[in-house]
Amino acid sequence: MAGRWKNDLKWSDVTPRAAYLNRRQLIAGAAGAAMAGPALGRVKLQTVPSPYSTDQTPNTWEQITQYNNFYEFGTDKTDPARYAGNLTTDPWAVKIDGLVERPGTYDLADILKGVTLEERIYRLRCVEAWAMVVPWVGFELKTLLDRVGVRPSAKYVYFETLVRPEEMPGQRRGILEWPYREGLRLDEAMHPLTILATGLYGEEMPNQNGAPLRLVVPWKYGFKSIKSIVRISLTRKQPLATWNMQNPREYGFYSNVNPEVDHPRWSQASERPIGGGLFARRKPTLMFNGYADEVAGLYAGMDLRKNF
Repeated sequence: MAGRWKNDLKWSDVTPRAAYLNRRQLIAGAAGAAMAGPALGRVKLQTVPSPYSTDQTPNTWEQITQYNNFYEFGTDKTDPARYAGNLTTDPWAVKIDGLVERPGTYDLADILKGVTLEERIYRLRCVEAWAMVVPWVGFELKTLLDRVGVRPSAKYVYFETLVRPEEMPGQRRGILEWPYREGLRLDEAMHPLTILATGLYGEEMPNQNGAPLRLVVPWKYGFKSIKSIVRISLTRKQPLATWNMQNPREYGFYSNVNPEVDHPRWSQASERPIGGGLFARRKPTLMFNGYADEVAGLYAGMDLRKNF
């Protein structure tokens, strides 16, 4: 792990703003690309790097926004960028209920008013069957949970994605059981690496990446990082999770990145970095996606082959 973490990152360590804007201008007119975020009337964020940021080079805007899994828009990895432009993300509200002191339906703008000064650039590794480094803008999920007041009996956090088939064409098919659902143990949710992301590269979140609010849990496989969240619920019992419901033999509730546990149909011992071309050399997968020093203690004493 030596050399992986760096606490003195500057904005220029991510990508020069002028270079980023030039790229965005070039692709703004691309057919079907959903580049605009919600018009929340916010002042431009004054972001600073998170101490959890990796010193690895981030992927480009195009790589991050044009190659996604977001089954609400289709199963092809180019479908989200092609179809997500029709998604209405303003206004947006999040229902927070269950074992909390202050349940209610909260307007996203009100949620963000309370956390704007805490927003950070989190340059985090994310992995599915491929690997990316993404400069997310976000805030700790713990910040929001503390504001609504978690009751002592709560053990898990449950999330739901928007259901709007008129704007999300993938939901018109029985690909999955909608809404998309996910869950974390409460201690996982309260970890400072677990964030609610509102943007990337210092800009509002593109629709295809989960606008306007998505979860990012960088030591877990990407499908745990639920997009376009409309409900957060605190529960006593372990909640449902979409891929675990779909095929529990292949997708466990925890879904931690563990190179020692093979998927039944393929090895997870290596990963393919995005951006290296079709024949990019695969790299060894790191335990907990390289965040073992930070999160391994959450699973002390657990059989990680059984609790995959």
